[in-house]
Amino acid sequence: MIVVLMGVSGAGKTTIGKLLAGRLGAHFLDADDFHPQANVAKMRAGQPLDDADRAPWLDRLNEALRRYRDRAESVVLACSALKRSYRRRLLAGLPEAQLVYLRGGKALLAARLAQREGHFMPPALLDSQFAALEEPCRAITVDVDGTPEGATERICAALKRKGTP
Repeated sequence: MIVVLMGVSGAGKTTIGKLLAGRLGAHFLDADDFHPQANVAKMRAGQPLDDADRAPWLDRLNEALRRYRDRAESVVLACSALKRSYRRRLLAGLPEAQLVYLRGGKALLAARLAQREGHFMPPALLDSQFAALEEPCRAITVDVDGTPEGATERICAALKRKGTP
């Protein structure tokens, strides 16, 4: 099983992803760990990434997901995947992957980012993330205005309805 949690910064992708992976007995991957240093430096400087910055990063993530699939191991990936073109590249050759969109309002997510410490993604880039966001049509959509545990429960219920263990 491959589950990709997507959404803008502050939606809880990492927190919910770790909870979900634990519930599913899956590995957890954070897409942030796959960024090259140049991308991290750019974001730390308050500059949003462009499509050229993201392309090799998305390819590395796709390769990682394929490795898990090829070993028949379940994996949960936390990845912004904001645009349709990014999701196509990320999920190329992985028709079994299930996309989960973590949806949250700008005010809520800005408040979360303001409290987050030690992350390279500055809160000032939230507007650029919302500007780039193309909401998915075919995804499990979960609002993140409650607790991470509640969101995880809703994702598990939706996966079960879709016939995913």
